[in-house]
Amino acid sequence: MIEHALAQAFAAEWIDAWNSHDLNRILSHYSEEFEFSSPFIIKLMGESSGRLKGKASIEAYWSKGLALRPDLHFELLAVLSGVDSLIIHYRRHDGSNASEYFEFGAGGKVVRSSAHYVTLGL
Repeated sequence: MIEHALAQAFAAEWIDAWNSHDLNRILSHYSEEFEFSSPFIIKLMGESSGRLKGKASIEAYWSKGLALRPDLHFELLAVLSGVDSLIIHYRRHDGSNASEYFEFGAGGKVVRSSAHYVTLGL
């Protein structure tokens, strides 16, 4: 079980990393071969599965996304803890809400993550 304090600390750092737009800081939360899914992968990368695997491919995707949204900013709303996972619920730069699921592996790094949105506007 992920303890509440650890979940809160991870969420706060994750939000701060995204708000800093520092891609290396963002990627530091993830294992080398982590998997990520998002409807935006379909739109930005043309990958019909909506899934990418590995830091190199996800770095290219997030780099493209950050360049398109220089106003990107997240506000933490809630953190939900699970056994080896957590969900961060947040408000996006456009005022819409989103949630991300994170599954952790050995060493406390994220091995799988998926993003969920109320709206799909970039």
